[in-house]
Amino acid sequence: MQKRKITAGLAGVVAGLLALSACGGSSSGSEGDGGSETISIVGFAVPEAANKAIADEFVKTDAGKGVKFSTSYGASGDQSRAVESGLEADYVHFSVASDVTRLVDAGLVAEDWDAGENKGVVSNSIVVFGVREGNPKNIRTWDDLVEPGVEIVTPNPASSGAARWNALAAWGQVIQSGGSEEDAAEYIDKFFANVVSLPGSGRDATTSFLGGTGDVLMAYENEAILAAQNGEGFEYVIPETTLLIENPGAILEDATPVAEDWLEFVLSDEGQKQFALKGFRPIRDDIDFGGTVEGAADPSNPFPEVPNLLTVEKDFGSWSEVSDKFFDEENGLVTEAIEASGKAQ
Repeated sequence: MQKRKITAGLAGVVAGLLALSACGGSSSGSEGDGGSETISIVGFAVPEAANKAIADEFVKTDAGKGVKFSTSYGASGDQSRAVESGLEADYVHFSVASDVTRLVDAGLVAEDWDAGENKGVVSNSIVVFGVREGNPKNIRTWDDLVEPGVEIVTPNPASSGAARWNALAAWGQVIQSGGSEEDAAEYIDKFFANVVSLPGSGRDATTSFLGGTGDVLMAYENEAILAAQNGEGFEYVIPETTLLIENPGAILEDATPVAEDWLEFVLSDEGQKQFALKGFRPIRDDIDFGGTVEGAADPSNPFPEVPNLLTVEKDFGSWSEVSDKFFDEENGLVTEAIEASGKAQ
């Protein structure tokens, strides 16, 4: 029997995004002294608020004076495919590195995009468990997620980078605790058997959870903090073993020159401060964000140290290896687990 794919109408998504680009998406920026340069940002949904805050500070600088922004946000994989298919972009901010390398392969981004000290990473977070008020299911550990009757919300790995981080964290915690790859595969099968919703993006998953679906949301830490800042908070649990989320940003080959200034500002102390204030962990330890982040579980200690923090580089290899092993459309381990769960689309 031919396998059903977990891809979901990508041609329609790309067409829709291309149509949106024609009307410029949402915009922000200075009304300055007649400056007319526009930076087109295409990103995954989760950092939209942080990028807006960074843009508000950038236009106060000499480099950013008069600059406007045209933005498009959605599921990371869908956004990457849309840019490959012609969606206008000067700067891309995706969830996973493989969504940038797709554009490298298409000749749209330079091969050395990740050669800097930050290795192409512009924002960090970690995988956490979002839970209902009072944590009625007492979700504390990864084992709790696969107990009978626990309903999980996590986005679809076919379109969402957040989903891929979640799945890797679920796999990696088994290996970290001494389990074999067979044990990890068994865990992944149980995990997806408990999944009740596979939305298209991390933001859509949060919306689904806030709407009442599920007992636990697999989420970025910053997404939980931002929800609280927006008055839609939910409690979240940081497991003892979790995965460092490293989101890449890159300038396209034919980008407007001011996009280079934008990326430099994103990586600056001020840019990283704005990320922190929206719940992202700064990519450097020396960033001064005032020590307090509204919406965090403990605002005075918003980014507590994780006892066992996995990374892709240390625990999984390259994103190319990860993509083939876990997310190949036919034989990926996560793809097969979703297929076995009966939730493939």
